[in-house]
Amino acid sequence: MVRAPQNRCFGCGPANSTGMQLEFMLAEDGSVVCLTEIADRFDGHPSYLHGGVIATLLDEAMSKSVRARGLTAMTGRMEIDYLRPVPSGAPLRMEGCIVRSEGRKHWTEARILNARGTALAQAKGLFIEVRAR
Repeated sequence: MVRAPQNRCFGCGPANSTGMQLEFMLAEDGSVVCLTEIADRFDGHPSYLHGGVIATLLDEAMSKSVRARGLTAMTGRMEIDYLRPVPSGAPLRMEGCIVRSEGRKHWTEARILNARGTALAQAKGLFIEVRAR
């Protein structure tokens, strides 16, 4: 997925030098995938990501699943299940998809997996499409 060079988004913006610089790919089924390692500067407990950072990762994956359809939407609601600690500095796979759309509302899901494919965290969200005035 193309990232605008001037994008300052904390999660995915290449113009944000203190952000996470996430890059998402579009899968054949329309979902999005990001393969990454998150630096220990985003730790809560040593060697494990802060819960707010985990929430950000899941939010980014869900947001990008909507963006992959050419839509701009904002998080309306998000519910997170923290299943296992998410390690910093280790390979992670993030996946996001839209499960249902109705008008401007898009229900999404995302998860973070470790290198063995074990789910570490998952989320469900509602994204509301923002339309130009």
